[in-house]
Amino acid sequence: MRDRSLPVRSVLADREMELGPDEVISTTDHWTLKKGADGIAWLILDRKDESANTLSEDVIVELDRMLSEVEGLRPKGLAIRSAKTGGFAAGADIRDFRGVTDAAEIEERMREAHRVIDRLAALPFPTIAIVHGHCLGGGLELALACDRRIAVHGAKLGFPEVMLGLHPGLGGTFRLTGLIDPIEAMTMMLTGKSAHDRKAKRLGLVDELVQERHVDSAVRAAVNSGKPKRGHGLKGQALSFGPARKLAAGRMRAETEKRAPEEHYPAPYRLIELWEEHGGDPREMRKGEIRSFSRLLAGETAQNLIRVFFLREKLRSLAKGESRVKHVHVIGAGAMGGDIAAWAAAQGLTVSLTDLDPKALAKAVGRAAAFYDKKLHSGIERRDALDRLVPDIAGDGAARAHIVIEAVAEKAEVKKKVYAGIAPRMKPDAILATNTSSIPLSELAEGLPFPERLVGVHFFNPVTRMELVEIVSHDKASDEALARARAFCGDISRLPAPVKSAPGFLVNRALTPYLVEAFVMLDEGVAKETLDRAARDFGMPMGPIELADQVGLDIGLSVAESLRAALDDPMPGVPGWLRDKVEKGDLGRKTGKGLYEYDKDGKPRKDKDAPSPEPGMADRLIMPMLNTCARLLREEVVTDADTLDAAMIFGTGFAPFRGGPMHYARSRGVDDVVATLKALEERHGARFSPDEGWEAVRAE
Repeated sequence: MRDRSLPVRSVLADREMELGPDEVISTTDHWTLKKGADGIAWLILDRKDESANTLSEDVIVELDRMLSEVEGLRPKGLAIRSAKTGGFAAGADIRDFRGVTDAAEIEERMREAHRVIDRLAALPFPTIAIVHGHCLGGGLELALACDRRIAVHGAKLGFPEVMLGLHPGLGGTFRLTGLIDPIEAMTMMLTGKSAHDRKAKRLGLVDELVQERHVDSAVRAAVNSGKPKRGHGLKGQALSFGPARKLAAGRMRAETEKRAPEEHYPAPYRLIELWEEHGGDPREMRKGEIRSFSRLLAGETAQNLIRVFFLREKLRSLAKGESRVKHVHVIGAGAMGGDIAAWAAAQGLTVSLTDLDPKALAKAVGRAAAFYDKKLHSGIERRDALDRLVPDIAGDGAARAHIVIEAVAEKAEVKKKVYAGIAPRMKPDAILATNTSSIPLSELAEGLPFPERLVGVHFFNPVTRMELVEIVSHDKASDEALARARAFCGDISRLPAPVKSAPGFLVNRALTPYLVEAFVMLDEGVAKETLDRAARDFGMPMGPIELADQVGLDIGLSVAESLRAALDDPMPGVPGWLRDKVEKGDLGRKTGKGLYEYDKDGKPRKDKDAPSPEPGMADRLIMPMLNTCARLLREEVVTDADTLDAAMIFGTGFAPFRGGPMHYARSRGVDDVVATLKALEERHGARFSPDEGWEAVRAE
């Protein structure tokens, strides 16, 4: 969720208004040191030419210089905060880490950074971090080095390093476990989940929670209180003993193994080992943190996940610009349409949702309310989101909307009938967006009075979790409409991936051969649990059978058949039993039964005694996907391999630690991939024939 706190004005301007023009003592590129009439020094972080603060090496070097200035001032206390409206600091500057694979070099750099942060922690007068907005990773480690933390309402604090294949590396491992309940601290670091303002206060991560206008008085009170005396509590005292930590660490490993196998994601396990061995001994934990962090950062997993970070940033950059969208009208209150409407309303837009079936509308609003109860952080946020989501049985919202999103049945004739009724009512500059997953937009544009304003805005299921949205172009789509559609994705915290209109677009085109091959293997007698395990062992978040059930067997069947009809790919037909299941209404997780049966909590019932995967089984599943990706690049459905990799990671969950399908193919070796495809072709047929596109990939 986006931060909903009130915007913080320039901190420097606010302090001048409240306290008069404080004396500026010193400035660097990124820091300003001021001293107020009350004797309190203020150290303001404002990274030059950056939209958000990050702790680059330059920032740390300048902080060291500023601390010398602060020590010379001998103030009553020191307050540190950010001049950025978005937050305190977003963490370390990942650009400093990209491509660095020498662990010894990293250790040396990290020891120097620790020296500076430790210098802050050792100042003899009270130090206070004032946190607003995001305070993550290295930013939180900077705040933890202060004696106290005062949070402005709306602050969000956390350690997301595990998402980059790392753990905290600038003192977070021992300072957080020494400050709050060690189990809560380890859980935060192992999961990467953030604590919003009230939870952070409840955990003891922040000392005070205030409105922006009360920051100065809270700082003065904190300085006057002197340095705090911290206790570890009964649980902290118990966990200072090795046997208690060993028991807790065992439980942590078991829980972590459910989400992240050690062979793919080593960072959580190194963090658990670090705490188990040295918890309660900050000096030894500090040494171990630097050593462990450096080795992880130099490893393939972290470097690939850092690559994924930059792939995300690339897609985010495509969402810049003005969408001019304030009102969204969604046609179709099914699983996709209802969830698109719920998500857009949660992101602050007015949304009207229409459907011919009042029961479908009511069900969609009920799902939205349940989602808001679970994910929004206050009653006011939940109330406001529901107020913005307007059930619209008459469809009147179409005349006021700046974008109309059609999410009706995946049949061209049904969609075109909807367009014929809606087009005359739309604003002259409104975008008509289709959520089609496979129908060519040139077909949908036929007869439309404004084909230049028709674009594909293809969300993925589940909408509230999947970040990717394919922005689908066609020959008549205007550049302005496509740019606004990409910016709309930015408005609702989604990642746009530009693709050309072609059967299945990008993600479904690449994913379908993977799923169909799993169906063929099921037909050959391979257990569905075995297939799913083979894919998970490769690194996929779920196997193809469970994925097919989650997407919906009806949708999977429709996409597979439409692709087979539209393409000259030698893709096998879907088995007859799959069509029988769809006709019976066994559509997967949404109906409680598909290829798996599901319990009342929506979890699949699996045979725990199913055979383990045979060698090469994962290749048989993954290679058709890789081969299709090479073809998509050759056909220019997507402009470049990085966009393709990003789309497959954020649209299908393709093993992030592998850096994307084309990055994986290059890392494995294109010659090896082609040889594997040829071997599979000999055994299983022409569908594995290597695409011509591999020649271009090899030449890169």
